[in-house]
Amino acid sequence: MLTKVLIANRGEIACRAIRACRELGIKSVAIYSEADRESLHVKLADEAICVGAGTNADSYLNLANVLMATQISGAEAVHPGYGYFSERANFAVALESLGVKFIGPPTGAIEAMGDKASAKKAAVAADCPVVPGSDGPVATDAEAIQVAEEIGYPVLLKAVAGGGGRGIRRVNNSEELSGLWKMATAEAQASFGSGEMLVEKFVINPRHVEIQVFGDTFGNMVYLGERECSIQNLRHQKLVEEAPYADLPAEVRKKMGEAAVRVASSVGYQNAGTVEFLVDTEFNFYFLEMNTRLQVEHPVTEEITGIDLMQLMLRTTSGEKLPFTQEDITLKGHAIEARITAQDPDNDFSPSTGKITGWRAPMGRGVRMESHCYAGLTVTPFYDPLLAKLIVRGETRAEAVSKLQAALHEFEVEGIATNIPFLRRLAATPSYVEGNFDTGFIPKFLDGEAV
Repeated sequence: MLTKVLIANRGEIACRAIRACRELGIKSVAIYSEADRESLHVKLADEAICVGAGTNADSYLNLANVLMATQISGAEAVHPGYGYFSERANFAVALESLGVKFIGPPTGAIEAMGDKASAKKAAVAADCPVVPGSDGPVATDAEAIQVAEEIGYPVLLKAVAGGGGRGIRRVNNSEELSGLWKMATAEAQASFGSGEMLVEKFVINPRHVEIQVFGDTFGNMVYLGERECSIQNLRHQKLVEEAPYADLPAEVRKKMGEAAVRVASSVGYQNAGTVEFLVDTEFNFYFLEMNTRLQVEHPVTEEITGIDLMQLMLRTTSGEKLPFTQEDITLKGHAIEARITAQDPDNDFSPSTGKITGWRAPMGRGVRMESHCYAGLTVTPFYDPLLAKLIVRGETRAEAVSKLQAALHEFEVEGIATNIPFLRRLAATPSYVEGNFDTGFIPKFLDGEAV
């Protein structure tokens, strides 16, 4: 077993990793920015090292400083969490050069799946259905128009190096493509350092469904059920996630899971990863992308499988085999995760900053909280607005929805604006309660069309 791990992240995911380390008897090292000096992950870790000033570029994304902290700490391995360096092959390569393990997939898998064009080719080679579209990156808006007219509108412009909903635009006709092309490429360049784009057919009224996969270093690979992630904001960022997808036929679940394993295995994948699909109204599924890291929404998978994914990442990196086979995986109950953010729903979801003067988190049977916040903590403008993840579990989806409604009613944060009031309204909307939604739900909800 590893003896010391550095957590190259912040916030709730850093706290989650630190707790998993302590449960396994592993010493943890936190890194932090000057702005995060009082953050909970700093207080929980066995050691903590400052890696720079407040901005991400000066601290959590300062490669030299993070590598120096790793060397100073004497950590044997680094857990990247999600975001930041979690899907950057150069970080894994740099750690390897220092003799430090990267808790994640091999660099070749990161590179193959980090580029959406090569990921799509890998899916095709693995006999996994893909959305019709360009064979690779398109160079100009004129070329994009040509592809779009061949496959038919509407289409999606998607950043090749994208993620987190950035660099994506829906295009309904050729007249609006050029303008949206400029917006998407500029956003992609600013976010990922690359403006390369793909053009894909826009699937009408789809569900966004993802399969959790996990592989060890001995060639064993399993899928751990699916998550339904269709409740997304206007920037395609997930707000509410569920496991399992309640209406998914068992035979489709099996086919999707097996396709996800084929895709992951084709690039020599190891550790935790997620293969994402679009599912249409007839339950046809299409490969979307693969995230080569642990997902924000991983707790709902843990709740229905009984498997601690964070501990499993640490164990397999330590050289252990997966302690189960595909036949051992069973899904029990239903779990829902709601992301609590420091955003003002009444002011176009603008970020909210300041000191948290009151923090009353919900409790009770079937309620789980993942957070780095407490009364007295100052929320700064430097980072993602995620404050907490509220996870509930019930024996049925109906029970889980009721628990979600009750927990959101109990949740109180004072001093800053949050999206809790918005989530309360959403969770009480009959169409959500009945499971009657798709990826277009939030725009309808905001326009008062979702009832």
